Amino acid sequence: MQDLRTRDRQESIENEFVEVKQQFEEIVGRSAALKRILGQVEVVAPTDATVLILGETGTGKELIARAVHRLSPRRDRPFITLNCAAIPTGLLESELFGYERGAFTGALSQKIGRFEMAHRGTLFLDEVGDIPLDLQPKLLRALQEKAFERLGGTKTIPIDVRLVAATNRNLTQMMGDKLFRSDLYYRLKVFPITTPPLRDHPEDIPILARHFTQKYALKMSKQIDKIPSDTMRALVNWSWPGNVRELENFIERAVILSQGPNLRAPLEEIRTDAVEPAGDSTLEHVAREHITRVLRETGGVISKAAVRLGMPRTTLNALMQKLGISRKDL
Repeated sequence: MQDLRTRDRQESIENEFVEVKQQFEEIVGRSAALKRILGQVEVVAPTDATVLILGETGTGKELIARAVHRLSPRRDRPFITLNCAAIPTGLLESELFGYERGAFTGALSQKIGRFEMAHRGTLFLDEVGDIPLDLQPKLLRALQEKAFERLGGTKTIPIDVRLVAATNRNLTQMMGDKLFRSDLYYRLKVFPITTPPLRDHPEDIPILARHFTQKYALKMSKQIDKIPSDTMRALVNWSWPGNVRELENFIERAVILSQGPNLRAPLEEIRTDAVEPAGDSTLEHVAREHITRVLRETGGVISKAAVRLGMPRTTLNALMQKLGISRKDL
C-alpha cells in the first residue's frame, strides 16, 4: 500500500511538472514560489503593461520575460532582447534607437535600433539598471510618447512596443544614490515580478538536476539514468550563490565527467561539510569558501571564475565585495 501511495504521489508530481513545462517552455519546477511567479505571468501577459523583473543573477529572468511574450497577443511578433550591461556606454543609445547615415564618424549607412525592430512585438531590456543616467531621459520619453528619433535624424518614428525589463540591482537604492531616475523607475515598475533565488525553493533542485542531466546527456549522446542519492543530497544542501545558472553549469560539468549510467558529479566543490568550520555554518561562509576555491582554481581570473560559477563578471565582483573576498585570500 505504501509503495502504491508513493507511486501515485510521484505520478502526481510528474504530471504537475509536465503541465508547467508544456505551458512555460524551459521553466522547470513545481514549488509554490515558482507557481506564484507563473501565476503572475499568466495575469499580466494578456495586457500591454510594462513588466519589471527583479531578482538575483541566474534566477531565470529572461525565461520569465519570454513567457510573458509567449502568452501575450504579441506572441507571433518579434521578441527583441538587449543586455544593457554588455553594450559599451557610448554605443547603447545607437543600439536602442538606431542612427541615420552620417550621424557620426563611421556611420556609413542607416542602422535600425532595437525599439524599431520590436515594433508590434516585445522589447526585453536585460540589466536595465546599467543604463547610464544621461540616457535614461531619452528612454523615458520613448516609453511615454511611444515615439523616438534615430541618432542624427529629425523624423519622429512612432512605435508600438511592449516593454519587459529586468535587473539584479537594487533600483530603489540607486534612486537614493542619484544613479537611477525615479520617474523612469516608476514607469518601469508597472507590474513587478521578483524571481526567487534557488536557496528559497530547494524543493525544485531535484527536478532541475534531472532536467539538466537529461538535457546535456542527450547533447553529448550519453545514457545517464540515475543521480546517486548522496549526489542529490549534496545538490539540495548547497546554497547555489549563482542560482539555477550555476546549478546548470555544474550538472553540465558532471555529465562531461560521467562515463556510465550514474551521474558522476565533482561533489568536493559543493560539500558543505568539507568547507564549514565548527561554529560557522552560515550560508555566507559557505558561499565565500566556494567562490574562493573557484577563484584559486582559475588562477584568480575573475572572468573565468564567473563562467564557472554561472554568473556575470560584474555580479561576481559585487559578491566578492559583499563577502569580503580579496586577492590576498587567493
